[in-house]
Amino acid sequence: MKKIKGLIFDIGGVLYVGSHVVPGAADTIAQLQKRYPMRFVTNTTRRVPASIIEKLSNFGFKIGPEELFTALDATKSYVLSRQATVETVMTDEADRYFEALKSENPDFVVVGDAYTNFDFAHMNRAFRALESGAELIAAAKNRYFKDEDGLLSMDAGGFIAALEFASGKEAQIIGKPSETFFHLAVESMGLRPDEVLMIGDDIESDIQGAQHAGIRAALVKTGKFRESDLGRGIEPDYLLEDVNALLKIL
Repeated sequence: MKKIKGLIFDIGGVLYVGSHVVPGAADTIAQLQKRYPMRFVTNTTRRVPASIIEKLSNFGFKIGPEELFTALDATKSYVLSRQATVETVMTDEADRYFEALKSENPDFVVVGDAYTNFDFAHMNRAFRALESGAELIAAAKNRYFKDEDGLLSMDAGGFIAALEFASGKEAQIIGKPSETFFHLAVESMGLRPDEVLMIGDDIESDIQGAQHAGIRAALVKTGKFRESDLGRGIEPDYLLEDVNALLKIL
């Protein structure tokens, strides 16, 4: 087995669940940071990168902006690289992140986890932009996530599927499980995919996505993990009780 030289961590569900840090996770990350380069990737699109860094800092994690890869930031970079304009369906905070790129005749409709902004007005405005020629971008297309009350809540995936159905257009996915997204994180560490281990709680976006990108993957039994995930034909390279178990296998 090729030696692991770098680590990629999902954030929500792995380092914290809802409003509570996973016990011992901050110390585990601090220990591993002495031995490995690492990147922290997330499909969270309700908050902008600076807000995520602040939340992690409040939980006791010391993570620099250069170590963070978010679906929201990758989506903005993608739009900028094409000198394109957008209509968004997002939270107010994420919407402001794209303010300078907005247009009445957008090139793209960009959808993230809009939370309470998934209403008819926002969705129908997006639909009309698609009907007028815009293409559809999903910053991320997760089905659900572990919410602060400990229960699963709908993520953006179902709403994106509604726009796909109504418009007849297929969304381009920027965040996980996009191979490009994973490879950018790996390349930023100066490593190859087979030298890196991904740690996540989502059997599809984290585990299957990483493996399709040539990265080994460890599934943690925290966050959105359910025992039924193990019967879906996706085989993680490692199955861990939580992120702290990494110290035993590395």
